[in-house]
Amino acid sequence: MFYTIRHITRFTYETPIAESTMEARKQPRSDGTQRCVQFGLGTNPPSRVMMYQDHDGNIVHHFNIPGKHARLIVTAEALVESQPSPVLPDRLGINAWPQIHAMTVAGEYWEMLNPSTFAKPTEALRALAGELKVSRDEDPMSLLRRLTADIAARFAYSPKTTRVDSPIDEALAARRGVCQDFAHILIALGRLAGVPCRYVSGYLFHSRDSHDRSADGATHAWVEAQLPELGWVGFDPTNNLMAGDRHIRVAVGRDYADVPPTRGVFKGNSAVKSELAVAVSVGPARLAVAGEPLPFVPWMSREASGIQPEASVIHQQQQ
Repeated sequence: MFYTIRHITRFTYETPIAESTMEARKQPRSDGTQRCVQFGLGTNPPSRVMMYQDHDGNIVHHFNIPGKHARLIVTAEALVESQPSPVLPDRLGINAWPQIHAMTVAGEYWEMLNPSTFAKPTEALRALAGELKVSRDEDPMSLLRRLTADIAARFAYSPKTTRVDSPIDEALAARRGVCQDFAHILIALGRLAGVPCRYVSGYLFHSRDSHDRSADGATHAWVEAQLPELGWVGFDPTNNLMAGDRHIRVAVGRDYADVPPTRGVFKGNSAVKSELAVAVSVGPARLAVAGEPLPFVPWMSREASGIQPEASVIHQQQQ
């Protein structure tokens, strides 16, 4: 399946700023069953966009706008090919926990096993772990499948309940939140059990037959766990799904702090009128000629095409 993605982020400042420097993690990854066929990122005001690959294999674009400007629009467009995921077992064998120990004892997955900025074992998290009976009495796959379903059943999906920088305890106390919160909760529970878990930012294609809770027209977040003989396996606690070909992976990290879609600084005395305005569209696509590969464009420097239509303000990009 081929998908086209358009992700627009707009910043508006109360008074013109003198300079802004920003990086963006918006390019879908090319690994596993997914391939980014084509990608372009443009800014308005225009700038020269450069790129590098971070230690987790994410593609990061960065740019600097030295002149005065009162508004910044960042537009990313991608064409992605996503193949169906391999059929996964419902459970793993009796040797799964010893195999995980053997994988992790050398420290290779240290970062994905220990507390991070937003995924840490607080008192509220430990209370939930007790409530959900998080233990090694069942194999890792069965445990993570059950926790994914439990989070979907016990937590309401409620945009704007939390902020992009909300600690995990806010969603735990309210029993509601967004995909970012649910991913952090599952990551913390999985790590508490000793399973290496990481945060995935990306997009979810909402088909007519799907019954997803997550909002259309926004970015998405889910979890990947390192399991014996399977590698990184995706779990979507927002929608109670195993990650599949509708999940388009952009970046991976310990938690949201590692992979925000945009991050930067500006010079000047101003404030952002609305924290940000985001518009995301994901849809199916077909190649012009069957089997004809399109050129891969690692970065493009161009001016965004005109003023984009008004987008609803979403204070958290991961909603």
